[in-house]
Amino acid sequence: MTLIAFLSVAPVIEGSMSGEVAKAVAALEDFSVSYETTPMGTIIETDDPDELFAAAQAAHQAVDADRVETFLKIDDKRTTEQQASEKVEAVEQHLGRQARSDRE
Repeated sequence: MTLIAFLSVAPVIEGSMSGEVAKAVAALEDFSVSYETTPMGTIIETDDPDELFAAAQAAHQAVDADRVETFLKIDDKRTTEQQASEKVEAVEQHLGRQARSDRE
């Protein structure tokens, strides 16, 4: 079983959040998870739910702010193995192209 999760950890602060978000992302390195950071959050993949929750908690705690908002969304497809990249590829097959625009 592969759990695919979306994690967003954000300090509620004025100005740029990137330094604190970087701390949250760096905290994931201590866990047996694969991840990819996007502009809106981080996609995490793991076979172990306990590892996922521990990684998310560490990312949350790594942010140094008076207020931190954390969102964790989990896709636990228990009947088949599927990687996050395969989910995107399936959408692209239906589109007949990449799932992104050519605009910059």
